[in-house]
Amino acid sequence: MKQRSFSVSFFVYAGLALWLLVASLPVVWTAIISFRQYIDAFSSPIKWVAPFTMENYSRLWIDKAFYRNFFNTALVTVFVVTVSLTVGCLAGYALSRYRGSMGFWLLLIALMFRAIPHSSLLPSFFTIFDALDIRNTYFTLIFVLVAINQPFTIWMLRSFFVNIPNELDEAALVDGCTRFQAFKRVIIPVMWPGVVTTGLFSFLLAYNDFLLSSALTSAEKMTMPAAIANSITAESEALLMQGVAGAVSITIPLIILVMIFQKQIVGGLTQGAVKG
Repeated sequence: MKQRSFSVSFFVYAGLALWLLVASLPVVWTAIISFRQYIDAFSSPIKWVAPFTMENYSRLWIDKAFYRNFFNTALVTVFVVTVSLTVGCLAGYALSRYRGSMGFWLLLIALMFRAIPHSSLLPSFFTIFDALDIRNTYFTLIFVLVAINQPFTIWMLRSFFVNIPNELDEAALVDGCTRFQAFKRVIIPVMWPGVVTTGLFSFLLAYNDFLLSSALTSAEKMTMPAAIANSITAESEALLMQGVAGAVSITIPLIILVMIFQKQIVGGLTQGAVKG
């Protein structure tokens, strides 16, 4: 019996290791060739060893002023995550404690709006924002990303709040807390992993956005994905290598973020975030 259990475990871990190798190989290879010249990066046959250079990154960040796009991305993502989590926590908590059928229909309508393709919403965005003369602003992009992301955020946070017993609220109220104090001091600390997990999804939406950023803002206010796709093309070898360096530059903050919050993310996923 032990021998069979060992065999099953061996094949499971071997399969996971193989999957991890296959999944990570493109990312690792992209990072390697970002430190090469074009002729070494795309040579045939493949050069496994080539001279190291930082020229692609210096041209991208200094010559192309990619740091401005990094600042735009940081500004937009911070505001989107802050607003989405603030509204999502309050709305999710209220809907989790609401027993009427209206709450379900509100969530269903919100998710239907979330499912609409972003491209089909752009014409109305153009018309409204041009009429108000606010299309090329940070506020416009943040407002749209929050509006699109908020239904999913509320639904996800509500799933966390539903798993928290009502007795915690009642105990806090008996001890003299107001409803908001009970929410802030008792409920939020208990479901903090869920808040972090939801915040990560909200961050990824804003951080990886291409369509809305490229359509609603000009070049100097675009986020990093839109800037790379719109300004750094394959028209020349140098621009192509800058695009490779930009792809690596975008990935690094995501890796750091997951490493910092990995415990909270795992705790949030196992807490029941995907339960209805």
